[in-house]
Amino acid sequence: MGDEKFDYQAVPIPSYAEATGQPSSSRSDLGDGNDLERQELLGRDHAETRGYHPPTVESARTSLDELESAASRSDRESVEELRRELDQMDVDDSSTSLTGRHSALRHRFSKQLSSLSRTLSAIQRPFQRYMPNFRFTINLNDTRAHFKDQGCILLLRVFALLLVVTLVYVFFIADVFNINSRMSMGQSYSAASVENFIQGHINETNIAENLRRVTNYTHVAGTEGSFALSQWIEQEFHNAGFDKVTREEFQVYLNYPRKDGRRVAIIDPPSLAWEAKLEEDNAQDLIFHGHSKSGNVTGPLVYANFGSRDDFKLLANKGISLKGSIALVRYYGTETDRALKIKAAELAGAVGCIIYSDPAQDGFVQGPTYPEGRYMPKDGVQRGGVSMMSQVVGDVLSPGWASTPGEKHRLSPEESPGLPKIPSLPLAWRDAQPLLQALKGHGSKVPKEWVGGVPKIQEWWTGDEKSPVVHLMNLQDEVERQPIYNIHGRIEGMEERDKKIVVGNHRDSWCMGSVDPGSGTAAFLEVVRAFGELLTYGWRPLRTIEFVSWDGEEYNLIGSTEHVENEIDELRANAFAYLNVDVGVAGPNFRVSASPVFERTVLQILSRISDPYANATLKDLWDQKGSKIAPLGAGSDYVAFQDIAGTSSIDFGFDGEPYPYHSCYETYDWMVKHVDPDFQYHKILAQFWGLLLLDLSENAMLPFDLEAYGNSMSRWVQDLDKFAKSKKAAVNMEPMFKAAAEMTANAIQFESWNKIWHDTVWGMGGYESNVMAVQRVNHNARMAAFDTNLLDLEKGGGIPNRTQFRHVVFGPELWSGYDASLFPAIRDSINTGNWTLTQYWIDRVANIIHHASDKLLH
Repeated sequence: MGDEKFDYQAVPIPSYAEATGQPSSSRSDLGDGNDLERQELLGRDHAETRGYHPPTVESARTSLDELESAASRSDRESVEELRRELDQMDVDDSSTSLTGRHSALRHRFSKQLSSLSRTLSAIQRPFQRYMPNFRFTINLNDTRAHFKDQGCILLLRVFALLLVVTLVYVFFIADVFNINSRMSMGQSYSAASVENFIQGHINETNIAENLRRVTNYTHVAGTEGSFALSQWIEQEFHNAGFDKVTREEFQVYLNYPRKDGRRVAIIDPPSLAWEAKLEEDNAQDLIFHGHSKSGNVTGPLVYANFGSRDDFKLLANKGISLKGSIALVRYYGTETDRALKIKAAELAGAVGCIIYSDPAQDGFVQGPTYPEGRYMPKDGVQRGGVSMMSQVVGDVLSPGWASTPGEKHRLSPEESPGLPKIPSLPLAWRDAQPLLQALKGHGSKVPKEWVGGVPKIQEWWTGDEKSPVVHLMNLQDEVERQPIYNIHGRIEGMEERDKKIVVGNHRDSWCMGSVDPGSGTAAFLEVVRAFGELLTYGWRPLRTIEFVSWDGEEYNLIGSTEHVENEIDELRANAFAYLNVDVGVAGPNFRVSASPVFERTVLQILSRISDPYANATLKDLWDQKGSKIAPLGAGSDYVAFQDIAGTSSIDFGFDGEPYPYHSCYETYDWMVKHVDPDFQYHKILAQFWGLLLLDLSENAMLPFDLEAYGNSMSRWVQDLDKFAKSKKAAVNMEPMFKAAAEMTANAIQFESWNKIWHDTVWGMGGYESNVMAVQRVNHNARMAAFDTNLLDLEKGGGIPNRTQFRHVVFGPELWSGYDASLFPAIRDSINTGNWTLTQYWIDRVANIIHHASDKLLH
């Protein structure tokens, strides 16, 4: 179906020499055909629009320049008192910056106040032609006046002074400007017209072509394919006309499979001798686990269901020892994180671990498999990283600091707490079938819930120390300083240049990656193109926008984490929000995980986007399904922003049924045949992304919802209390309840100023004074700093033994894997059964929440 709509010729994986070629960049020429579109974008009736447009000083400058050009020089001591009064209105730049507007206004005050002494002399000139008999000179130093008719001159002086005072108030003190429309490079924009432009210029054909190109070749992090893809994305940033495009390099620990270095085989008894095929039938790329341990081990085979700690505990209770064994477990289930499956096997005594894809979770038991259906075929293999993301995030050899080129402070692989200690390999159920069959009669029959969907297994047994012996070999290439590259594209804001909204998507994948992350990358590039087109009209956002293509996400979120660690102070001070898309489209169900501050803006945007196949908006469907914004987990590039930098983060996309996740069957053709043939869900994903980005970068009042945060905090504390009681924890949770209640009350009081600003500005017909603008920017800065203030930055702070993670609300528990966890330090302490330690963390977290909410008002 896709081949009929789009004619595209696949290309081979380029070499490094070919990939590093720098194509010339150019802005696209919109041509005369866009004149009507330009009029539509710029020519709205501003009295009917609702957008914010920051104050412009051009009209005031023009008027003053005309006066100054006719003025004679005079002393300015008489305005020093006025200067001092205006200086008292200044704000502390360390707490808030109006980099574009405020600094310009301060310069303007200084420049134009210095010329006030010349203004009175200039005012006399238009009157001289009508009063030829009057001759007067005004000196501001000694106020001496020489005139023939003192009565007339006195009246003229009074009139001139009133005129000057009026001009000073209007242009320097009140500094009022219409927020119905915003001026940029001589053009006027309304918020509604800009939103309509972005929503209307997202093109599904472009997205389809982006995805086809992204999936032309494999692009594992650190390989030629990923490098070539980074070159293309970098060029797209240049084509969009971004103000600054940069390539950011880190040198990190990665591993790669050797073709003859991997083996899974039954070697004893000889009658059961067998060896796994390993590779998928389409053989696009070798199967392996990212960050797996090299090793060559043998041992009896033991089946351990989903590989959770409870599963291994059940085996121990049955008297089945895993010491020296090879553990066989399946993906998904009660332990979602493949790294934690391997860690649990290691703790149980296993010397190796095999993880296979069971059709009960993602294969024919669910429905038709590819190519007839969407599910994993029998030879499909789920690759993936197996480093301990809940222990170390980013480069496993530099936890807490960036692996920049030349950085010498690094751990050895043996020292890293984030790397597994036993070798592992992934398998298709085709290869797991003979292993499961060989276990018959060994150990004990499994519980009903342990029975998988692999066919032709007459009886499911656990195995034991007398099971058939399996050889597991995983010898690989390990590179301790492999270059990876993030690509940054920046659009400078015109009011708060230092404050920024960061927009990210990773580009590396385990094979073709049409869903993860290709669907997100394809939409990301279309958002980039649409904003680039908007720039050609002279538009600029109020706040800076930074688009980033991350590398190395599949290996423990490396690219984004190294960037955050490298820019930690700047991000904590100036990053207002981080917008992440990883899996963009895997089905029709929209989902959002986020800091609660995004609740209001998310629901508003869902109301203006319609589902392409249902006669309803996304908000209607959201409400019908009872959907809620979920807390953030630990599975994508938002982790470092939210949990380390304290930048309020959001992750979103369309979910669906299981698919050939991380296999080489996750292709462009699969997407076209079974998920989004017309790329309509990709289109509305990009629309949502673009509108959210506009709301955060263009809205004068940052659209954060701190009341929603307060309400969520109260619910989360109640859940924490229930968890503690379920563990019979002897602790006092009252400090947490008190902190949550205080936060809710402070958030309500804090957000009351939003109404004051709104009533004041709109009560003046949509005009905002400069004083009110300064107050608004301070208010925005406090809003944006709330998540940052929830970081535990004291000495010894952060989650115990995992101090990279500093946020006291969000962060991974030791055994939560990718799943969302709230108050991780407290929950980990409860799980230890140490109530003294638990009470310590309850008090500490409550105190941090108290101080964060207090800073909203003081």
